[in-house]
Amino acid sequence: MHLNYFFLRKLAAALKPRVEGTVLLEAFSQDKDEIVLKFGREGREVFVIRALLKTDFTCLYFPERFERARANSVDLFKELQLQEVKNVQMHENERAFVLLFERGEKLLFKMFGNRSNLLYYAPDATIPAAVFNRRLKPDLYLEEDTLSRTLDMSFERFVELEGDYRKQFPTFGKLVYQYLSERISPDTALDERWAVIQDVMNRLEEGRYFITLFEGVTTLSLLEIGEVQQVFTDPIEAVNAYCLHFLRVGHLQKEKSDVIRNLRKRISQTENYLAAAYEKLAEISDTGKNEQLGNLLMANLHRVEPRAEFIDVENFYTGGMTRIRLKPDISPAKNAEIYFRKARNEKLEVAHLQQNIEGKEADLARWQEWLTAIEGIATVKELRAFVRQHQVTQQFSADAPEIKFRKEQFMGYEIFIGKSARNNDELTLKYAGKEDLWLHAKDVAGSHVIIRNIPGRKIPPMVIERAAELAAWHSKRRNDSLCPVSVTPKKFVRKAKGLPAGAVIVEKESVVMVVPKP
Repeated sequence: MHLNYFFLRKLAAALKPRVEGTVLLEAFSQDKDEIVLKFGREGREVFVIRALLKTDFTCLYFPERFERARANSVDLFKELQLQEVKNVQMHENERAFVLLFERGEKLLFKMFGNRSNLLYYAPDATIPAAVFNRRLKPDLYLEEDTLSRTLDMSFERFVELEGDYRKQFPTFGKLVYQYLSERISPDTALDERWAVIQDVMNRLEEGRYFITLFEGVTTLSLLEIGEVQQVFTDPIEAVNAYCLHFLRVGHLQKEKSDVIRNLRKRISQTENYLAAAYEKLAEISDTGKNEQLGNLLMANLHRVEPRAEFIDVENFYTGGMTRIRLKPDISPAKNAEIYFRKARNEKLEVAHLQQNIEGKEADLARWQEWLTAIEGIATVKELRAFVRQHQVTQQFSADAPEIKFRKEQFMGYEIFIGKSARNNDELTLKYAGKEDLWLHAKDVAGSHVIIRNIPGRKIPPMVIERAAELAAWHSKRRNDSLCPVSVTPKKFVRKAKGLPAGAVIVEKESVVMVVPKP
């Protein structure tokens, strides 16, 4: 809540007696995301505002002193140098306050989280003459007098909104909303909700500031929430304590939180994969009767009627009768061959699943060990050394490019499908290995399809057939009854200079005929 409107309003009020009547001695920066302002006057101590405006952490800090470096330092807002501060004004219902100077100039503190900035306005100007962070392009045209806003905080408006306090009180912010959500349920009557909100409003105005550990992160709050570590009555002392804590410890909390979140996400994904893999294994075990059906059909070839769609045979495995479905347009022996091929592919799929399960279970055990170790780390240096030693970030980012493409898992193989002409080029030319199989619907526009090769194994015909069906589906031949699909190792696919996006030259290929399937 150190960037919450209610806190900033208290902070602006506390700043007023400290800077009013002083002059801006200097404004400078030694870091692209940090600016230091020094105010003073004869007979008064120098007052320092250090504005940290990083994308991952924004805070106003008020150190007792700050020594300027001799090098790598640049002066800013020179127009305000030695100008007297006449007033400090908070913008109504907005996270911004302004320092008013003697000649009518203004210095706006816009505290919008990772879009925070300092903006200088010349007298009577509507848009800023200078801004600290010029990368925030909208700030170059921000009209300072448009920031204030009026909010209807009456009970009548509350009733109109059916008790939706998020719409009526946008200045509360996430922490207050969470605090309210724990005290207001959907069944709470409107008058009871209003009473809770009024109590919160009173607490926000109390003038007590809490450094608290909330959901594992140190937070500055106007509400007594989480594990309270310190209590202050001066907002400047409170924000100094919070900022100092973050500079010392907060980086560790943030970096550790990011690593732990990624670990838990990967653990959850792996647990979901393992559950699906075990379910698939059980499914194959339940339906893996293709070899038996092939043997039964071979034993009864003489009984199959021409163009029959099924045959009922005595099952010498179970002792009962079994119905075997047939393709009427091919011979009984070819039908048996299909069942035997399915049985072989099922065995391959089982072997691949078991291998993947073993690998994923090993990953899961390792990541759970890492999680325990990381939770006990006490310094940023130690955390970064652990991440570097175990290559944690590399493992989590290794699969990142794959999300750019459509992806399907089939019989333990990964199949990737391009989404557009440029995406096709990226898939084929950047991410496909030379031994991966490349597929494309022949002679028409369509997606590039890649089957990721597994070293030491030959890609089964059924995997190639499935990838070809996908290539046919993601092409101009989607509605054809049969589609020819080019198949070749990626090493025979190249891009000639001047070819448009998605266009390649195939030096060697085979062609399979498939029915397009999504």
